[in-house]
Amino acid sequence: MIIGIATVTKKKIKGVSDFLLGGRNVNPWMSAFSYGTAYFSAVIFIGFAGKMGWSFGIPTMWIVVGNTIVGSFLAWQVLGKKTREMTHRLGASTMPSFLEKRYKSKNLESLTAFIIFFFLVPYSASIYKGLNFLFEGFGISPMNAYILMAALTAIYLYFGGFIAATLADFVQGCIMVIGVLLMVFFLGSNPEVGGFSGMLSTLSSIDPMLVTPINEASFIPIMGLALLTSIGSWGLPQMIHKFYTIKSEKAAVSAKWVSTAFAFIITFGAAYIGTVSRVFYPDAASKAAAGLTSPDMIVPKIMEIALPDWVAALILVLVISASMSTLASLVLASSSVVSIDFVKGRLKPDLSDKNTMILMRLLCVLFVVLSFILAIVPNSYVLSLMALSWGLVSGCLLAPYFLGLYWKRTTKQGVWAGITSALAIMLGGAYYFGINSVYMPAVGSLAMIAPIFVVMAVSFITKPFESEHIDYIFNKK
Repeated sequence: MIIGIATVTKKKIKGVSDFLLGGRNVNPWMSAFSYGTAYFSAVIFIGFAGKMGWSFGIPTMWIVVGNTIVGSFLAWQVLGKKTREMTHRLGASTMPSFLEKRYKSKNLESLTAFIIFFFLVPYSASIYKGLNFLFEGFGISPMNAYILMAALTAIYLYFGGFIAATLADFVQGCIMVIGVLLMVFFLGSNPEVGGFSGMLSTLSSIDPMLVTPINEASFIPIMGLALLTSIGSWGLPQMIHKFYTIKSEKAAVSAKWVSTAFAFIITFGAAYIGTVSRVFYPDAASKAAAGLTSPDMIVPKIMEIALPDWVAALILVLVISASMSTLASLVLASSSVVSIDFVKGRLKPDLSDKNTMILMRLLCVLFVVLSFILAIVPNSYVLSLMALSWGLVSGCLLAPYFLGLYWKRTTKQGVWAGITSALAIMLGGAYYFGINSVYMPAVGSLAMIAPIFVVMAVSFITKPFESEHIDYIFNKK
């Protein structure tokens, strides 16, 4: 199927705009599914469900609320139409190029491109992480699965670019939705679970905190992660890129509702699966007796004991689909900033459209290979970059991007101050608490929110842009 998508979409690629933006003509369903599959990788089914769902139970539903309302509905409502209109009019094809045009700063374009590349490529390696136990449970060599994932992703990105990625995202998104619904149905109807009411009763007998929506034990880790993963999507280039490509501002309205429904199904399914796992393994002793030495092993084990073989096989395809879609979005975002913002933007401004597309294709393959290598070679520095990437990238970009869309008074100095504050908060928090601390999601959330106020404060005391530039940016002439 993937080879077929690559073959068909290759014929539709006529230039850089087609390869990177789908000609800015992507329909709302495709856009919504592309956004959703970039948002939710296999981590939500393996790491999140196995760790957060098992540990905290019902309170994890706050993450469902955050991801659905803030990360999807409000993201499309607030950013979708405005981003599409402004980037199309200004001719910006990446987030760094938009920031360069908005704030008249090549240095800002280069810095943000560097941040995106430096942190997103290691983050893309995390897409492979945590899948070992799932593959091993099916008797599949993780290395062979990694190679297959990387090869298929590289093939359809090389030939079809964003058009191929979007079509693949739609197909893979359908698989994800069907797989999650089936998994929720079969787990809920399992005699040991006894439906939703049975699950609540069992969890309450294990620990009343598991069914208490707000409690002291879960508040900081749950709310920190909910904010990090919900607000974070507003500043991640691989997510914002979807707004650039939709065919019209009107289509963004339809995409908003589809994307919101997709987010709810996926996040609720993951949270439910993780919560149900506590019924099967009520305490640490039962996990140890089952040989579950890592949270990543819980969901694969549940699949083995509670699902029909054909459903378990479909879930395997679901997880691989989620991984490939997220990987493709990250790789395309990274390759575009290097080719558009570094090479064409700085080093070789006269680079032709044809050569830019060739470079982008080669970089897509290179970055897939690089992410694969980083995933299989143990390295503490890579793991540290993975842990920092979400909060740091979004923290540096969210305030300049969001305020750049809506607030005319935003200044270049304010943006630099905001980026500096995000770096200071994220790196300082990692140093003080430790990179794997339970407080790091809260630190990441602070790194996203605080720069908004820093940018505004510094902008108020620095010289605004001339009225001609503001009129040009906001289409007043």
